[in-house]
Amino acid sequence: MDSAEEEGARAEEEIGRAGLCRQRRASTKMGIYVDTLTDDDEYERPKRKGKKGVYMARKKTTKEDEEKQNNEIDQNVTVEEANGATSKTRVNTDSITEQSSNKRRKTVNKDNKHRQSNMCHQCQRNDRGQVVRCQNCKKKRFRLPCLRTWYPNIAKEDIAKKCPCCCSICCCRRCLRLDTKIKGIKSNLEVSKDAKIQFSKYTLRWLLPHMKEINDEQIAEKELEAKISGLEFEEVKPQDAESPPDERLTCDICKTSIFDLHRSCEDCSCDICLTCCLEIRNGKPQACKEDVSCNYINRGLEYAHGGKGQVIEMPSDEPNDSKDHMKDPSMWKANEAGIITCYCGAENLVLKRLLPDGWVSDLYKQVEKSAEAGKLLDLSETVSERCPCFKSDGHIDMDNGKVFKAACREGSEDNYIYCPSVRDVQQDDLKHFQHHWVKGEPVVMRNVLEATSGLSWEPMVTYRACRLIRNKKHETLLDVNSTDCLDFCEVEITLHEFFTGYIEGRYDRMGWPRVLKLKDWPHLRVLNFLCSLPLKQYTHPTNGPLNLAVKLPKNCLKPDMGPKTYIAYGFAQEFGRGDSVTKLHCDMSDAVNVLTHISEVPIRREKQPDIEKLKKKHAEQDLKELYSSVANKEEMMEILEKSSQEVENVETDDGALWDIFRREDIPKLEHYLQKHYKEFRHFYCCPLSQIAHPIHDQTFYLTRYHIAKLKEEYGIEPWTFNQKLGDAVLIPVGCPHQVRNLKSCTKVALDFVSPENVSECLRLTKQYRLLPPNHFAKEDKLGVKKMIIYAVDRALKDLSGKESTEPEETKNLKKGKKSKVIVKAVDKALKDLPPSEKSSETVEEKSNGIVNPIDKALQDLPPTEKKCYPQLKRSELLLIFSLPTKSISNLSFFSSPEGEGKKKAEIVKTYERRKKQ
Repeated sequence: MDSAEEEGARAEEEIGRAGLCRQRRASTKMGIYVDTLTDDDEYERPKRKGKKGVYMARKKTTKEDEEKQNNEIDQNVTVEEANGATSKTRVNTDSITEQSSNKRRKTVNKDNKHRQSNMCHQCQRNDRGQVVRCQNCKKKRFRLPCLRTWYPNIAKEDIAKKCPCCCSICCCRRCLRLDTKIKGIKSNLEVSKDAKIQFSKYTLRWLLPHMKEINDEQIAEKELEAKISGLEFEEVKPQDAESPPDERLTCDICKTSIFDLHRSCEDCSCDICLTCCLEIRNGKPQACKEDVSCNYINRGLEYAHGGKGQVIEMPSDEPNDSKDHMKDPSMWKANEAGIITCYCGAENLVLKRLLPDGWVSDLYKQVEKSAEAGKLLDLSETVSERCPCFKSDGHIDMDNGKVFKAACREGSEDNYIYCPSVRDVQQDDLKHFQHHWVKGEPVVMRNVLEATSGLSWEPMVTYRACRLIRNKKHETLLDVNSTDCLDFCEVEITLHEFFTGYIEGRYDRMGWPRVLKLKDWPHLRVLNFLCSLPLKQYTHPTNGPLNLAVKLPKNCLKPDMGPKTYIAYGFAQEFGRGDSVTKLHCDMSDAVNVLTHISEVPIRREKQPDIEKLKKKHAEQDLKELYSSVANKEEMMEILEKSSQEVENVETDDGALWDIFRREDIPKLEHYLQKHYKEFRHFYCCPLSQIAHPIHDQTFYLTRYHIAKLKEEYGIEPWTFNQKLGDAVLIPVGCPHQVRNLKSCTKVALDFVSPENVSECLRLTKQYRLLPPNHFAKEDKLGVKKMIIYAVDRALKDLSGKESTEPEETKNLKKGKKSKVIVKAVDKALKDLPPSEKSSETVEEKSNGIVNPIDKALQDLPPTEKKCYPQLKRSELLLIFSLPTKSISNLSFFSSPEGEGKKKAEIVKTYERRKKQ
């Protein structure tokens, strides 16, 4: 490379890793592609510009000229018929013109009648070539070149019977719009009444001990409140917390989601969960810790490839003043009576609630009563009965083709993974799946793409689905932020360049393979795709009977459970740096990951010498920075040089290498990582200086060298297997896992919460609250306790056959009954306005005339109806868009003694925020 080129590349590198050094080489596969305009983008079509800068009309085609001439003839005939003949000469002239026009019009109509349009639905071209017409819808046509390019696996005879549009798998740009839903796919899962009852009994049996724990915690806090207030237990009435249902309330100390009872400070509006209250009273607030800071220095691409590099100054983060009271545990105090003093100095934090008073206790009593009556299923049968994977002699049945070996643990029966095909999964196989799922074992479902809608996952199709031109419904999407797996920093790249690298590969300026990945990529069509997966009882994203995440009410804020699309490059060889990896981590819930597409990209021959030189430089740098304390450096150097190896027995349909650890091996795994953490690199390829949590930090990827060393030192190993095209990997929550792509892969992932693994979700929640305040995984976004409450309520409703077991207060709130009452009152007040007020020109004049009637209508409501002003729905919008903000604040309905001062300001602030939304 010339010195000028090196200086230019180095200058571009110093700008920051946000910029991406792009190769301007034209792509042979993408260059022939022309993305045609659709009807949605018609208004964006550029106008033709004349020589002097004047925008001129688009040149009309022969067909358009012919249609215009016919329209002019029709207009002439209509005008002449309306006006009549004025003179004999004119009558003769018009008669000749009319005869000529009729003759020409009849000829044109006759030709159009027998000539069918050949416009292709895929490319919008109207060639004279052969097209395949759909006999189902009688409307769509496809050119043969488009069928060979976009639907190579579908015979044209099948397309003639039912075209891709009728099958909801059309991959033209208009049908692939992100805001276009697939038709013809049922998104709801139909479950019979008897099946609902059985699923409800199964769910309640698993949730009963957790309901008891939640209920005992609340009863203990209410008993303490009774003791502090000098009241009887039945007289304790927690205050109603004014929290909108579409907002998540979290503890200001540990960031755990608050689902019901909590303590709140009246002066600073600080909210504390019951767990933190208990720890403060015991003098051991475990959640209060110092921030963790890991200073990773960006030394550029030269350092990442074994050189010295130069320090690149990065913008410093702005100071965060929101963690002042979370650092010092001594600022939270409690006396012998249990009264907690807030960090601001206020005493006696108020006990508040989010759910109706006593509802949790009532639910627990009903579940306990059902258990005593023998209405719940016996879970011991599921665990104790023999797994169908074993023969009668106790050995694994390898002949059935439903298991494969993934580990070599001595004296263990869980070295095999259950892997049924989608064709073999029947209703009876649900119990077989549960037998493995209860034990915390992963399950692999084979060939799941056969049961889906046939949606194409080809790179070009995905590119067209992601690429967006500015439209009335969405903004432009041509550039994306992807993650560079070399230093795990974000780089900006166009979608065209990203998908070109997905097919052909990319290299940095030093000749090293560049591996990029897009994660958490939303795609609306993915939801319909996942609705057709097997084991819908668990994985269905909208109404799976054994998916607790779908039990939450519609009006509350739900956690983001996906689905998400992950698109990343990959190579079979393990380089040690820049590998396409998802580092070791634990998901907050159960997950299913489907491999939908793979593309093998071989390393170019001309790049091999550069790669070998860089490998040696990497090994020398690792020996100096990571293994400086090793006694035998020559042996270590030889190990590092040979550590880059390809995975053995990689088949054509293999896409990703998985390592999943057992839950019982987590203590040994964490101990190994804490012992060897200085042998790993993270951001900017810098060595790790410290760790907050060995797994939740997501900073480790165990290479084959570390996997072997882990087994040598601690005797544990993960389940290791290759995910094939069409495989769906179901990972139980609490199992640490890591993934490395062997090829360019497109995956779809979805989270769900199964009743068997609720205890693991609670265990992880306890670990998250102990993380440092600035940790990215600190906040509890799942809210599993809230899911437990509503899942129990839904299960009891299915068992009893009643509409709902909730109190009338909560049921009316969910259905919007209170809001409807207020809407009727406001509507009536507006109808009764005099005409002079209704015809007011300005908003101020109109608001002055309707404030008093609305205010009076709201004052006439019953006391129970007045309490719902934070949950106003249609009436809220009516007031917001009818009145200015200052007029809303003047309503006496919001000026009650409880709404004075700070609360009144909060109400107006809430209205302003929702008005912006």
